Amino acid sequence: MNIDWAAIGSVLGVSLVVTVGMVALFTLGIKGLSVRERAVAQGNSAALAVTAAYLCFAACAVAVAYGIHLIVAKS
Repeated sequence: MNIDWAAIGSVLGVSLVVTVGMVALFTLGIKGLSVRERAVAQGNSAALAVTAAYLCFAACAVAVAYGIHLIVAKS
């Protein structure tokens, strides 16, 4: 039995990068929505922050959908 350590390392690296990226995107989305809440409390508009937040959430949703596609397409 041979273990392909390079493949395991590659999977680990890609998984780590994608996980950190997804968490960062989701965090930026939450930060954008909190900027909106602060702006509304002060009577201002934060349309750019809200748009960026929704784009971050959409990118997370696309990444999750792509992952599900990869799992289901191989079955």
